Order: sequence, then C-alpha cells, then structure tokens
Amino acid sequence: MAQLVDLLNSYVWSKALIYLCLGAGIYFSLRMRFFQVRHIKDMVKLLLGGGSSEQGVSSFQAFALSVSGRVGTGNIAGVATAIAYGGPGAVFWMWAIAFLGAGSAFVESALAQIYKVEKDGQYRGGPAYYIEKGLGMKWYAVTFAVATVLAMGFLLPGVQSNSIAASIQNAFGVSPAITGAGVVALLGLIIFGGVKRISRAAELIVPFMAIGYILMALIFMVVNITEVPHVFALIFKNAFGLDPMFGGILGLAVSWGVKRGIYSNEAGQGTGPQAAAAAEVSHPAKQGFVQAFSVYVDTLLVCSATAFMILITGKYNVINPAGGFIVENLPGVDIGPAYTQKAVETLFPSIGAGFVAVALFFFAFTTLMAYYYIAETNIAYLFKNNSKIAINLLRFALLGSTYYGAVKTATVAWGLGDLGVGIMAWLNVIAILILQKPALLALKDYEEQKALGLDPVFDPVKLGIKNADFWLTYKQRQQGQNKGTMAAK
Repeated sequence: MAQLVDLLNSYVWSKALIYLCLGAGIYFSLRMRFFQVRHIKDMVKLLLGGGSSEQGVSSFQAFALSVSGRVGTGNIAGVATAIAYGGPGAVFWMWAIAFLGAGSAFVESALAQIYKVEKDGQYRGGPAYYIEKGLGMKWYAVTFAVATVLAMGFLLPGVQSNSIAASIQNAFGVSPAITGAGVVALLGLIIFGGVKRISRAAELIVPFMAIGYILMALIFMVVNITEVPHVFALIFKNAFGLDPMFGGILGLAVSWGVKRGIYSNEAGQGTGPQAAAAAEVSHPAKQGFVQAFSVYVDTLLVCSATAFMILITGKYNVINPAGGFIVENLPGVDIGPAYTQKAVETLFPSIGAGFVAVALFFFAFTTLMAYYYIAETNIAYLFKNNSKIAINLLRFALLGSTYYGAVKTATVAWGLGDLGVGIMAWLNVIAILILQKPALLALKDYEEQKALGLDPVFDPVKLGIKNADFWLTYKQRQQGQNKGTMAAK
C-alpha cells in the first residue's frame, strides 16, 4: 500500500505541479497588481462586516469555515515534515506560496461566488459549478467533483485523525483506537447537523484555537528574542542554498515548502471556494478578499508560529536523502507533531505536550468538519435530485476513513493525503487559469465602484458575464425588497 501511494505521488507531485502552483500565483499577482498588498485594509474590513441569511452564512462564518479547512494538522505536523525533509529553508517557500497563492485564492473564490446556485435553501458553489457554468465543460466538472469527494471523504481525513491520535498518545498515553473512536463520535454529532451547525461550530472554535496558538508562539519569541534574528537568517540562507550544511537539499526545500504550503493553506486546491460560495455578499470580490486573507492567517501566522517554536529551540531533525541525517537533534523521535511538542516542553515542561495535543485536536477536528462540507457540496452537485442518500453514505464513509487513519501509520496517512491534495490542485489550477476573466472583471468592477464611494453590487450583465444566473435572481430580489421598504415609508 505504502509503495503504491509513493509511486502515485511521484507522478502527481512532480516538479510540474510545483511550477504550476508557483507560476499561477505569480501570474495572478501580476495581473491584479499585487492586490494582496493593496487591499489588506479591505480584507480585514470585509471579514468583520456583512450579515447572514436563511440561504447563506456571514462573511466571517464563511471565513471561519474556510480557515477551519486550511488550519489543520498541516500547521503543526506539516511544518515539522517540511523542515525534516527540506530543512529550515522550506519555511520560506511556505511563505512564498502563501503570499503568491493569495492571488489564486481570490480568483477561485470570486469564481465560486459568480457561478454559485441556490439549492434546497442553501447556497452551493465551487470548482465543479464554475467549471460547468463558466467553461461549459460538464465532463471536467464531474471529474473534479468525483476527485473532491474521494479526496475529502476518503484520502484526507486520515491525516487529521492520525496526527490527533499521535499527539494525544505522546502527551497522555491514550491508545489511537480510543482517540479515533472519540473523534468519530464527536464528528458525527456535528456533520449530521448540516452546514449551519458546521459554520456555527467553526465560528466559535477557529478564532479561539488560532489566537491561543499564536500567543504561545509570541511568548516563545519574546523569551528567546535574541535567537529570532538567527532563525530568520537560517531560513533565508537555507531557502537559497547559501548555507553549506543544507546546500545539497535546495531543491527539496523548494518542493517540500510548496507542497506543505499548499497542503496547509490550500490556495488553488479548490477547497476554499466551497465555503466562499456559501457567503451572503453583494459582490463576489468581497468574498475573494476574505478568502485571500484566510491564506495569510493560515501560513504567515499559524504555520510561522510552529516553525519559529521548532527552530528557536532546535527541536528538529533534517533527513539526508543519501542516508542518515544532516541534523539530528531528536534521536529516535518520529517526524510529526512530536517536534512541536518537544519544542513547547522546553518552555513549559509540564504542559507542553498536552497543549500541542489540544491545539492539534481543535485544528484537525475543524478541518474534518470542513472536509465533510466540501465533499457534501460536491455530492449535491453530482446528485442534483437525489442527494440525501448519497450524503448519508458520505457521512458514514468519512467517519470510517477518519477512524482508519487514526490507527494506521503516519506514512500511509500522509501519502494518501498528499495524493488527494495533488489531484485536486492539478484540476483546479488549470481550470482557474482558463476561466480567469470573470474574476478579474469582478475585481476591476469592485475597485471602480469603491472609487465612486459606493458599496459594490455585482451585475453580471453589465460585465458581459454569462450563466451567472443566481445574481440575476438576487438583483430582482433586492429590487423587490427596496420597493417594499419604500412603500412602507
């Protein structure tokens, strides 16, 4: 099994995918004149503004749902894996793919809003929807939807539950089988409650877990303030092959940094658009900004928090591809959450491992919730008229794969997860490169309306965008509400 997964990943995660993701990020950043810098203020403002409706969730709930999918085991175990295989320089390339990937995140999320639909009283959208409606390629849309259901429902959940089980076993000595059963029971209570319950849970859990974890990292940096410049120097030297010790793994620093960066922040992977489509906003660009900001939160804040704790304390190993280790500071310690747990224990010996285990539980558990929502959205796309039976089958399948991952080895779990991420990234990045024009028009339209002092409202007809049927209905609904308000006055 492990050998087959490795073989498949060698094709899926070839250098071509690394270059495709980096190239797409650079291209979109240039086309949109580095909006990720110009519109920081709008990103934060829109994140906190906006309301919800019976059909959709608020911008913040959509942001929280998206971050719950992005912030997961990749932010703790994934960062440790990147450092172990690519050296400290991999952290720089995680930053790079986050900054550039914000462009990809905007495009895919704006497209999700433009081509979303209202079904069974809920907003639905994502790559499958915009590929069919925007590109007119039904077969491609179905391919993406099937790949997403397989990835979210079967391949990726095991990574999250495996890391939860490993960290809890390290901290408290609890058997992975018991931990897996507990996670499955809690997850079942939430996913059988529907998208509204998922968004409410994410809205409560995500800010708490992210802020607490970042505060812990800040304490580390303050206590070890003299080491911070050395860590930055280590990261940058290794990233560009300037450190002789790590010069032989420069290519691995790039590939593992990009690979784990995408795994963590999911920019361009096609997962964020599902949550973006659920938001109640007046213009697609608004949710594009919010989702781009979620990439920053995931990588520039949470992943950096993990990286600095590990590198400041020196609690990591770096594997030599030729055999042995380039750095072996933790003999006999498995790659994964244990690196972070060992790092936190240097400052808080009695609670370090437990704190990381609890943080990882929240990170990974909310990611499992997001996986379910994304898979459900694509089930609803594939089974337009009879999706209830398929959705219930999905729920049981996801719970089963969650338990399976908890009791299996980390190597198999991560291999399956990488395979799922890679397949989705290939399909989605190619799609948004072809279907970029509507998203770019939406950004230009938003900026023009803002320059006139207006609260931007989207009109696809004015922009010449076809098949954005939801927005025609939305416009009529808003006009009807306005007339009703005027009549009441």
